[in-house]
Amino acid sequence: MLLQTKPNRKDKNMAQPKIAIVFYSTYGTNHAVAQAAADAAREAGAEVRLRRIPETAPKEVVEGQEAWKAQLEKMSDIPEVTAEDMDWADGYFFSSPTRFGVTASQVRAFIDTLGGLWGAGKLADKTFTATTSAQNPHGGQEATILSLYTTAMHWGAIIVAPGFTDETIFAAGGNPYGFSTNAGGLDDAGKAAIAHQARRLVEMTAKIAS
Repeated sequence: MLLQTKPNRKDKNMAQPKIAIVFYSTYGTNHAVAQAAADAAREAGAEVRLRRIPETAPKEVVEGQEAWKAQLEKMSDIPEVTAEDMDWADGYFFSSPTRFGVTASQVRAFIDTLGGLWGAGKLADKTFTATTSAQNPHGGQEATILSLYTTAMHWGAIIVAPGFTDETIFAAGGNPYGFSTNAGGLDDAGKAAIAHQARRLVEMTAKIAS
């Protein structure tokens, strides 16, 4: 049975949360997810930074695939994420493709640069939610999200999973850990689930940051 939650409302007594939407995308799926999340977070009252994780694959490899090269060019106007963005944010929305059952190496490479912030306690007590895509439903979608949550727990971050808190979760495939989709399969039902997850992150972050 669906757990009914109260509609999201802006509370004048709550602080405006700062949300970093951090993503890596090879062919465009997670780029689209991140954009949908950013739109929903702004609509929910958050200050948002949309940031892409730098590409680490060799240039000749990227340029050897037209679709990969075109996607990188498409995202060129989006700033690359930095440690300063992570320090700035009150909460994080991560979106990463699945690679062999876990998050893409580009995402791990960025995370591994955050030791200084972690050591200073600047990643603790911040909210964290995640989404992913894979080639097929059993390609490691849940494992990828859970691996990101394991990292967030090491930071001392607060996991904000969507759970089964809205009908959109069921309509998009029923992943309570975070939205997930087949590569290239983002549709209107998925966008609705992403929007719910982003609004939930903003609401929970506002409560903690206030």
